[in-house]
Amino acid sequence: MRADDPVSLGRTGLRVSRLGLGLASLGGLFAPVSDTQAAEVLERAWQLGIRLYDTAPVYGYGRSERRTGAALAGRPRDAFVLCTKVGRLIERGGPDTQPIWADPPEEMGPRKDYSFAGVMRSVAESLERLGMDRVDVLHVHDPDEEFGAAVGEAYRALAVLRDRGTIGAVSIGVNHAPVAARFLREAAAPGPDCVLLAGRYGLLDQSGLDELLPLCAERGVAVLAAGVYHGGLLTEPSPGTPHAHTTLPSRTTARIAGWQKLCSRFEVPLLAAAVQLPFGHPAVAAVLVGARTATQVEQSAAWLAHPVPTALWDQARRAGLLPAMCPIPTSCS
Repeated sequence: MRADDPVSLGRTGLRVSRLGLGLASLGGLFAPVSDTQAAEVLERAWQLGIRLYDTAPVYGYGRSERRTGAALAGRPRDAFVLCTKVGRLIERGGPDTQPIWADPPEEMGPRKDYSFAGVMRSVAESLERLGMDRVDVLHVHDPDEEFGAAVGEAYRALAVLRDRGTIGAVSIGVNHAPVAARFLREAAAPGPDCVLLAGRYGLLDQSGLDELLPLCAERGVAVLAAGVYHGGLLTEPSPGTPHAHTTLPSRTTARIAGWQKLCSRFEVPLLAAAVQLPFGHPAVAAVLVGARTATQVEQSAAWLAHPVPTALWDQARRAGLLPAMCPIPTSCS
């Protein structure tokens, strides 16, 4: 499988590359990234055929959106799919600051706002930072923060924007699969078109399989799988990973060791298995990966293309590293 393989994004009518770029890192997630470095990442992604880009206002408090817009400004607008999020406004004195952002803009911070008016303002400000006249996919970011307002007013605002053509598809961006399943069940018809699921369908956590992924497959809702490297848990600790100085639970350490041993036996890079596993499920359209250097983008593209034998997945299920009913990729065998 290649990074630039095109695929339909569910029922949206949009076409995306199999590999997408999550742009939190370019907002300074855990470690600073310069404007030049960010531009190099986005340029290399484009050269590799990546045409799916996912950002958010809260990523560096507007910094990621500005850098994304600057890098894509000279590209044909119909040649890529751009995603951003609502749920937090970026303003002077915003109280909901997060320590994960390195060197954020002075005096600026996020404020949670899932109201109809707040969402409309958020989209207008995102479009200004991006320098765009539309967004292809708009996620309600972390709807569990204020679920009632998110599934009510925020979703209603996105539905209006979808009808106007300001956005192409309505989505939710979640870290917890049950929250997404609840949102799909409670949102007014026709409901979200997509779900961005972070960290809940990968080598260390397959909780998305319990309810959410079958529900998405049933309803034709496209899934974007993110967090497949589990926030750096599967990589060597470095300043750009949140777990560089964290003691992991013994169960997690054992699972990582199990995957390392299995992948070594088949001579498959661990991160090749990580980036390919989600494609076993028919609801998953694309995988989003982060990068803070051009080399990291190249590595993810190479891991996606690396052959992974079916026998590895079979052994993972027998060893208890994957549930017995976990669908396995076949196109990457």
